[in-house]
Amino acid sequence: MIRTNGNNSLGAAAVAVTLLVLAGLLAWHQVAPDFSRLMVQDAGYDPQRLLLIYSTLPRIATALLAGAALALSGTLLQQVLRNPLASPSTLGISAGANLALVAVMLAFPALEGFSRDAVALFGSAAAAAVVFLIGARRGFSPFALVLSGLIVSVWSGALAAILVLMNDRYLSGLFIWGAGSLAQQSWTIPLLLLPKITILTIAAFLMARPLSLMELGDGGASGLGLSVKRTRIAAVCLAIVLAAIVTSAVGVIGFIGLIAPRIAQLSGARQMRSQLIWSPLIGAGLLLLTDEALVLLSGASSTFLPTGAITALLGAPVLLLMLPRLKTIQRTVPALSHSPNRTAHTSRNLLLATIGGLLALLAGAIFFGRAPDGTWTTLAYLNWPDVLPYRLPRVIGAFAAGAMLGVVGAILQRLSGNEMASPEVLGISAGATIGVTAALFILPAPGMAAQLGFGGIGAFTVLLAIFAFGMRSGFAPERVLLTGIALGAMLDAVISVLAASGDPRAMTIMQWMSGSTYLVDTSKAISATIAAAMGLALAFLARRWLDLLPLGPQAAQAIGIRVNLARASLFALAAAMTAAATLVVGPLSFIGLMGPHLARELGLRRAAPQLTGAVLAGGGIMMLADWFGRMIVFPYQIPAGLVSALVGAPLLLVLLMKRRRTA
Repeated sequence: MIRTNGNNSLGAAAVAVTLLVLAGLLAWHQVAPDFSRLMVQDAGYDPQRLLLIYSTLPRIATALLAGAALALSGTLLQQVLRNPLASPSTLGISAGANLALVAVMLAFPALEGFSRDAVALFGSAAAAAVVFLIGARRGFSPFALVLSGLIVSVWSGALAAILVLMNDRYLSGLFIWGAGSLAQQSWTIPLLLLPKITILTIAAFLMARPLSLMELGDGGASGLGLSVKRTRIAAVCLAIVLAAIVTSAVGVIGFIGLIAPRIAQLSGARQMRSQLIWSPLIGAGLLLLTDEALVLLSGASSTFLPTGAITALLGAPVLLLMLPRLKTIQRTVPALSHSPNRTAHTSRNLLLATIGGLLALLAGAIFFGRAPDGTWTTLAYLNWPDVLPYRLPRVIGAFAAGAMLGVVGAILQRLSGNEMASPEVLGISAGATIGVTAALFILPAPGMAAQLGFGGIGAFTVLLAIFAFGMRSGFAPERVLLTGIALGAMLDAVISVLAASGDPRAMTIMQWMSGSTYLVDTSKAISATIAAAMGLALAFLARRWLDLLPLGPQAAQAIGIRVNLARASLFALAAAMTAAATLVVGPLSFIGLMGPHLARELGLRRAAPQLTGAVLAGGGIMMLADWFGRMIVFPYQIPAGLVSALVGAPLLLVLLMKRRRTA
């Protein structure tokens, strides 16, 4: 948790009032032309008056209520968990609610209409239970909580995306709603939110004193007679309920819960009661200001633009500007600790067994599957000329892309000392996506080379931003992670806005982002293999750098390494490999986080063995994901990038559960 001394509520009040006034001015600019229509007693059929009463004003009220609730939820989570990264989005709470609503909308639509809040609350509680179960086993470490929260978020988002893609005829509206839509057609939602949020806010204020005592730490608070466990459970439950009811009403708008409490604290609200007052007001002002700016700039099309994505687009730069003022207290490097104490002989045997299993998996992915009538069968020799030209390139392309992402994750984790570092988490894959998107919108018919070049530029730009923001903190893990979350959210917001625009190219990007290998032909498979071979060769040549740079810049420089040159070269290599892999399987694969973790679980500690393990784990999981995507709902197909998250996330959660509780 960020520690500061003194309390200056005037600064927080000034920020809150400024945001609310600016938002109010924009809202008045929208309301003023038709405000006189409200005074007319018998207006008859007046479309502008009806639009103002039943759409514009309810939207303003919903933005204020949702922003306040999300900010209050983030404040509670950050206080009781003593974690500046805690929010409904980073802990998977909002993603769990979204998944539950999508699933119930398909399987039990009557239940969803009966009580959306109950469905969303169930999903949020289930996601939070998994996250906190892992966190409890590791002493509620900020890294453990956020890592497990990100895993749960990716898994829930992947499953929700699969459900939407497979039922797009019924759930097409969820593309916009899932990204956070404040568009209203009546006063139903704000009138339902108001009493619930009021009651929960009162409950939070009644807990102000116990929450203040949590600043003393568990030992100090317990010494004053506080039941720390009960207080933590009660506050977390309040935060979950707040996030759930907002998600059920307007979709996922998660960035407010992360940034509003930070603004409140950095502007002077350091006592708990002050935070409970000013953080919700700042959150309300932020969301309303964002939404009104969206309406002003987009006009009639604002109904189809996701406010949640726009909030991330505007809020992320604010968080990046605040990073130099954030003071972190955790300076350890948990990523370099290895729970398994295996001998080199045991690790070598496990590595050989992994290679054998991978070869068996490769043979199964190529030769075992479903016949045209749906039965499981082995590919007959006579059918090889007809089937292998379509199946083999996909398998090879998936393995090459997974291998590259696994190596990139290992490089980033060793350079940053952060076990959560990966191209997906740090926004590097999103940067590559932005680059490819720019190529599609700028060039008339971009080829593979142009897409790779633009994607590499986008990925390297994000890496440079992370490097620039992390230098002043000595690459503190919390600072690097916050930078990655902010950049990733901002870039994903750009994609969401483009997707909501209705441009056919945007829909192509959305399908490609899901990680589909449908269009991988022989030429693309060869290109991916060449890129993987070159990238892996360079990574293994740099193994000495990867062994020595984690010791610190001074130690590495004393040994004779040119630290800046080594870091820049490895970052450039990571950017290029991320771009090449993203072109094949999209940015949502999650392989860059799982591959290095699985390699460490095999006891592979030095750079070369860990890179080998990451290659095998990343390539194997992606190849398995492609096979599942082709066979599990035959004759339909599920994108491999989404399947890899479904396959790998539970495996990584199990591995985290097995790790001993850390001090």
